Amino acid sequence: MTTRLRRLAVIAAVAPLPLVAVLGDRDAAATGGQTVWAVGDGADGSRAARAVERLVLTSGRVDRFLYLGDVYPTGTRAQFTRRYGGVYGGLAAVTSSTPGNHEWPRRAQGYDPYWKAVLGRRPRSWYSLRVGGWELLSLNSEAAHGAGSAQVRWLRRQTRSPGTCRIAFWHRPRWSAAPHVPGAGDLAPFWNALRGHAVAVLNGHAHDMQRFRPRDGITELVSGAGGHRLHAVDGADPRLAFSDDRSFGALRLRLRPGVADYAFVDEAGRTLDSGRLACSR
Repeated sequence: MTTRLRRLAVIAAVAPLPLVAVLGDRDAAATGGQTVWAVGDGADGSRAARAVERLVLTSGRVDRFLYLGDVYPTGTRAQFTRRYGGVYGGLAAVTSSTPGNHEWPRRAQGYDPYWKAVLGRRPRSWYSLRVGGWELLSLNSEAAHGAGSAQVRWLRRQTRSPGTCRIAFWHRPRWSAAPHVPGAGDLAPFWNALRGHAVAVLNGHAHDMQRFRPRDGITELVSGAGGHRLHAVDGADPRLAFSDDRSFGALRLRLRPGVADYAFVDEAGRTLDSGRLACSR
């Protein structure tokens, strides 16, 4: 049995859900781009979380699934197996994850062994990948992220080359209009390093959907309505371009070189907000 087949067998054992098809860059180029879904705060085994999972799995091609963190309530191995694997396990072969505040303190018992079984190696705390002509940067809001930290030094090296065709994602948002989950000022070093080098940031943590007006050329998209109880948003916040705190759902991105089309989609498949971001290559 090949290494890949062994890994998929492990994934199926963790969560016996149908695995989505994975297309390579050549296939995606032929069809005009790649599809990425992003959502967090849904691994609680609830009906709403399963509805969001069905939304993604039945949407058609899924080239990459970004899980934006939080496995409830404390991210133990059993909770990863049942509450994460039992909901999003069918997407494991195409998943890129970032840890949330709920699972990070117990990562040695839950996050690390779960993703090691899926990936065949210990998961990296931060990393990059290329999808649809874009660089996706997975950062870690729960690890050290001060201006002089190893993570931010890595981020500055990673964004040294010119162009803005980058999308970063991590758990806690730099900006938030949810009173229960205010913006995290400690994450300013991420934002400062991305200024002039990226056009979008994706976050969870706030259990709702928020799209902020561009700041420093960066649009922040909060996609934390993955299934765990919703958080109210101050819809009158002038920084917001869109918000929804009544619907569970996820963020869909269609990526092709130079262009990213985004849409917030609710669990019933209705598009609540959509638009396009362009980058300089």
